[in-house]
Amino acid sequence: MNFFLTALLAVQMISAVAMIGLILVQHGKGADMGAAFGSGSSGSLFGASGSANFLSRTTAVLATVFFACTLLLAYYGNLRPTASSGSVLEGAVVTAPLPAVAKPVLPASGAAQIPVK
Repeated sequence: MNFFLTALLAVQMISAVAMIGLILVQHGKGADMGAAFGSGSSGSLFGASGSANFLSRTTAVLATVFFACTLLLAYYGNLRPTASSGSVLEGAVVTAPLPAVAKPVLPASGAAQIPVK
């Protein structure tokens, strides 16, 4: 079970980093406007419209994998052992009690604290 959770966490991290990279590579909706006036480059690695389909579909697949990993990690993180009584202190280590600290003696009333001349 521990290996499964470690593998699931690794898949989640890899999908998150890949998704960040793909989102940063994609063009925004306003990028085509700049290319129409000559400031942007119309040629790209995947062609004019192929990059939008490839990158957006790959991002959607990675987002689905990330979401599924997150749900599985949340589910397995909330599992409780059934044999325990639910006490947080069940596994606590018993130590020796701390020595009692002497409390300072305070005057009985506030009138004793007033300086007298």
